[in-house]
Amino acid sequence: MEDHQSSSLKPKAADLDLPLHTFGFEFKDVSSDKVSGHLQVTEKCCQPFSVLHGGVSAVIAEALASIGAHVACGYKRVAGIQLSINHLKSAMLGDLIYAEATPLSVAKTIQESAPLYILLKVWDVKIWKIEPSNSQNRSLIAYSRVTLKSNMPVPDYAKEAANMLKKYAKL
Repeated sequence: MEDHQSSSLKPKAADLDLPLHTFGFEFKDVSSDKVSGHLQVTEKCCQPFSVLHGGVSAVIAEALASIGAHVACGYKRVAGIQLSINHLKSAMLGDLIYAEATPLSVAKTIQESAPLYILLKVWDVKIWKIEPSNSQNRSLIAYSRVTLKSNMPVPDYAKEAANMLKKYAKL
């Protein structure tokens, strides 16, 4: 796998996904094989009970899967068409969580209109709570599966998004 980024160039959430940036998410890996990163649970992403909001977990899952699918299909347009998420445990205010999205399969090809063929891609996203004293010790708190349509043409107004992603993606 050729690395198109400088080893010191860290993907910026503000460049790749503004909602994730708003919550404080930081990317670690961006490639066609894996998209990952972490988030310190703050008041911005908690329910009133100081627990990570399930909607934030869903935003993380959709964003990471979409970014990975976008890279994997050669920076063509992608769109999420199905998201399921299971919340297994909670993360509390102050906890550190780590999320990782990996491709599960290219499910099938559908023809929307000749000659446009749309690929359906399925991504798994797992979110763990990281133990502060030992980052290798983690507990799965959420599991998500995201199905995306891909291989669609990118509209002119959205081409800058692909250019920004190319800046950070490992191909």
